[in-house]
Amino acid sequence: MSDLPDEIWRQILEIGIRRSNFTYRDLCCVSISCRRLHRLSDDADLWSFLLSSDFPQSEASSSSGSVSASSSSPKLTYQIKFDRERTRKVAAHRRAVLRVESQIAVHSRNIRDIQMKLTEETQRMKAIVAELSNLRKVRQASVALNVWQPEVIRGWQKQMVGQCGIPVDARINTLEMDLRVCRQQIEGFNNACKNEKRRLDAAKEWLGVMKYHPLQDYKSTSSRVDESNSQRKKLKKFCDSKAAGTNGKKLQLEDT
Repeated sequence: MSDLPDEIWRQILEIGIRRSNFTYRDLCCVSISCRRLHRLSDDADLWSFLLSSDFPQSEASSSSGSVSASSSSPKLTYQIKFDRERTRKVAAHRRAVLRVESQIAVHSRNIRDIQMKLTEETQRMKAIVAELSNLRKVRQASVALNVWQPEVIRGWQKQMVGQCGIPVDARINTLEMDLRVCRQQIEGFNNACKNEKRRLDAAKEWLGVMKYHPLQDYKSTSSRVDESNSQRKKLKKFCDSKAAGTNGKKLQLEDT
């Protein structure tokens, strides 16, 4: 490596950047390998090519004529633009996370509203079923009045028919129609609730993907490892105490 002149190493780095997709990370890794490559990796032409390839729109705007950009080195300009781009990406990612969290809140609120409507419709259906059952009993009692029955049962049936002051058949038809509508409404609410829960689960899964970070997962796995280690220690203590107890019993039997 020391036998090659600086011009050849400079050409190697230039060929790597221009033809082999040599990124700024690769150039930084090369720069920390030795002092000679650290000095050669600071070449302005290399960072100018990286600046023009990674930030073409900003390079075009800066080449139109800014004195401050020309006075600074390409490496420093690349670092400034990289920091700005990273800040912009972090802000865009944060906005995307907030957007997904707002979607989760909307889906949760829709599910609560649908469940509330479903509860009200279910209670209404129970009331209709109870009223329909009573009206059918009244209709059976009115039909049974035409047949001979004991006086006690006949008087009870007359009292039931007399308490009903509306046309029974018309009311039963109306309630049966309302019951069919209630069942259709409940089915629609159940389907809507399933769809909203599916959207909510998809949004939560996407939010987990967006918030994924290896260090957070490492912390969670390390906590699980700590829990398993504590359980293992407890089990070992229990086995040791049990073994000590059995050894004590053996000693007592030998003494006797």
